Amino acid sequence: MLPDVNALVVFALVAEQRNFRAAADRLGVSRSAVSQTIRRLEESLGIALLRRTTRSVSLTEAGERLHAEVGPAIADMRAALDAAQSLRDRPRGQLRLAVSSIAERFLSGSFLATFSEANPEIQLDVTVTDDEFDIVVEGYDAGVRLGEVIEQDMIAVPVAGDERQLAVCSPAYRDRFGLPWHPTQLAAHRCIGWRPGPKAAPYRWEFAEHGKEFRVAVAPEITTNDMALMIKMTVAGAGITFGMEESFRPFIERGELVPVLEDYCPRFSGFYLYYPSRRNIAPKLRALIDHLKRYEWRP
Repeated sequence: MLPDVNALVVFALVAEQRNFRAAADRLGVSRSAVSQTIRRLEESLGIALLRRTTRSVSLTEAGERLHAEVGPAIADMRAALDAAQSLRDRPRGQLRLAVSSIAERFLSGSFLATFSEANPEIQLDVTVTDDEFDIVVEGYDAGVRLGEVIEQDMIAVPVAGDERQLAVCSPAYRDRFGLPWHPTQLAAHRCIGWRPGPKAAPYRWEFAEHGKEFRVAVAPEITTNDMALMIKMTVAGAGITFGMEESFRPFIERGELVPVLEDYCPRFSGFYLYYPSRRNIAPKLRALIDHLKRYEWRP
């Protein structure tokens, strides 16, 4: 006959405390009740689990083995109960996020503003960065990046559907120099490139043809790590640049920029909110995930 779960919980607590009185106090029962539970458990197993003296309690070899097996499971049950109880609490505290600079929709303002308004006890701390690092090691609760660069051991929630990278130039540049009809012709044009940092190589522009992806290593006349500067230079007619369509959309709608090589710019899986795989998510992070799932993104 297998012992009941309550007996195993009592045993695990005695094993942790090495003291019947302390275990009884934690459980809110008498010392004799704890002692009787342990005795019945030992009788059902047919082996001694504890060595008792007037001054101390220690585990036998069988007790050590049983505790090694059931201890983690009981700890998980306690954590699950704590998580269930935490749902009573309102989300609160500092929520640290590391967000890619090109996650335009997430950073547009409306999403974070409505989340902050709905959760007044959460203090948002948003770091906009394109550096690659371990968010857990650096103390962040979550990050937002393109799905293709997120580690596989992370939980990822889509932010706003598919995205597209696009090449653009100003009407003035188009009228003066014409447009390339294929990505390989970009080498003959003035290009404005992006690099994540001073020691990194310029980003290679990504295209696709007949379902096959390929990259073009342009030789940019101007390179920067700032998308805002790239756009300003492109609007001013300095050349062709490449980036997320969302970054260029307002300028295209105003006629300040025109798309280039659209047929070679397919859509792909976009940005994700990602966080460590944990059984119990803090209420503040759960609130952000729920807000993300409910939020209606504008086209």
